[in-house]
Amino acid sequence: MLVAMTPLAIDFAAIAAAAARLKGVAHRTPVLRPRSADQRCGASAFFKAENLQRMGAFKFRGAYNALSQFNPEQRRAGVIAFSSGNHAQAIALSARLLGMPSVVVMPHDAPAAKLAATRAYQADQPGSEVVVYHRFREDRAAIGAAIAAERGMTLIPPYDHPDVMAGAGTAALELIEEVGPLDVLLVCVGGGGLISGSAVAAKHLCPDIRVIGVEPEAGNDTQQSLARGELVSIAVPQTIADGAQTQSSGQLTFPVIQALVERIVTVSDDQLIRTLRFFAERVKQVVEPTGCLAAAALLEGVVDFRGQRVGVILSGGNVDLPRYAGYLAG
Repeated sequence: MLVAMTPLAIDFAAIAAAAARLKGVAHRTPVLRPRSADQRCGASAFFKAENLQRMGAFKFRGAYNALSQFNPEQRRAGVIAFSSGNHAQAIALSARLLGMPSVVVMPHDAPAAKLAATRAYQADQPGSEVVVYHRFREDRAAIGAAIAAERGMTLIPPYDHPDVMAGAGTAALELIEEVGPLDVLLVCVGGGGLISGSAVAAKHLCPDIRVIGVEPEAGNDTQQSLARGELVSIAVPQTIADGAQTQSSGQLTFPVIQALVERIVTVSDDQLIRTLRFFAERVKQVVEPTGCLAAAALLEGVVDFRGQRVGVILSGGNVDLPRYAGYLAG
């Protein structure tokens, strides 16, 4: 695949630098090799278990990478972010570890577990709070920008930021370092931070690798954007994959996706639930619906990579227990 002639927001050096910052802070999460998955898809599948990352998702990588580079003045003023949940927790935990205040703008319908965890990470951290907004009536970016201007805080968005993208890419870097060359890498797609960082890392280490993104059927904005060759914005998707309820890819992430990602496929909510159950029953792992996107494409036969070595990033495992029990019960 040809790489775009214009410079991309990140390169492999940025990912390597992020890996150095994260060493000893982020977990080097395990790679799972369930035989039942190989039998089901006819491939050799390698699942990078970011559901076992600190705060339960890959988002910690990008948040800590960004915040750890703040200068003293930025640290004193603190960080503001907006997120449906995992970036919120990642920012709150990273800010706590680095001794700075955090303000996180979260939607009214965010999973209760994610909201509670974010507030817990902010406990006893002066100047920290969660600001709740209505997902379908208010603009989270506008709220975040207003608070940043009012309080002098630094805004770190959930995906459209070079340091966030580079930090996220360290998951794919670790995966390939551990298991060796891969034929394919499957990555979930929300705003594009994880897949853009992963694609840069993977294509550097395995030039011939095919990087494929996976979105929920109801939220295929990036798939539409690739087809049209420009960013497409959609209404807030109605899907159980709350981490992928984004309306469009980012200004920085989309050019990377255009340059390095082969294609985007989609999966249904029903396929996500079946995949979630597979990991609970056969692998003994709690994986949230968004975290199942990439795996569902493989295990549900949306893509056929029989006989190939396939890397899959399980992006997170934060889900409300009552909701999770409902998914398991059917």
